[in-house]
Amino acid sequence: MRVEIWSDIACPWCYVGKARFEKALAAFPHRERVEVVHRSFELDPGRAKDDIQPVISMLTGKYGMSEAQAEAGEDNLGAQAAAEGLPYRTRGRDHGSTFDMHRLLHFAREQGRQVELLDLLYRANFAEERSVFDDDERLVELAGAAGLDTGAARGVLADPQAYADEVRADEREAAELGANGVPFFVLDRTYGVSGAQPAEVFARALTQAWGERPPLTPVDGDAEACGPDGCAVPQQ
Repeated sequence: MRVEIWSDIACPWCYVGKARFEKALAAFPHRERVEVVHRSFELDPGRAKDDIQPVISMLTGKYGMSEAQAEAGEDNLGAQAAAEGLPYRTRGRDHGSTFDMHRLLHFAREQGRQVELLDLLYRANFAEERSVFDDDERLVELAGAAGLDTGAARGVLADPQAYADEVRADEREAAELGANGVPFFVLDRTYGVSGAQPAEVFARALTQAWGERPPLTPVDGDAEACGPDGCAVPQQ
């Protein structure tokens, strides 16, 4: 079974939702047969690379809330993250374009290190003081910590077209599936789960999706094969 997760590094509920989903997956009896694929979604796709501002200012400007409301929202998110064992800085974070991070995540997926890089990007954005938005070398360092070749990662960031089509393709697909927010979980292209649901909801969705998979349909015909008793040898 395949689970696709559309998310954005700037999305705190994606950070929390990933932890909740992984808790459900860890307890799922068939977890070894579940493939998880992370896909790109930008909450602010039109933001310029150099347009960086404090999170609180972004919230008050974009959503029309007061500074006190924005701070209360961050405090709530901090509590939700802490309940999942995640560190979260409720003050002093900034917000910017995540397009380059998504391009780098597609590169990491090719190298089999996507999850490692995603976890590091989330932690750097939500828990660490140093920004992930104002310095490409910060992203290169995180790529190296995820096990990627830093020279290759630097090359990806230096070429604005590298993996850009892959990011846009993910975003178009999200729109086609009806996702207008993240996190958005798609199980076997049959079930969709929207938002950072409790682990119990993810557990039910996994069980239901697994139970409703179509059975394997055998194709008639005999051919040589290997089995527990060895490999059949054609007779002359």
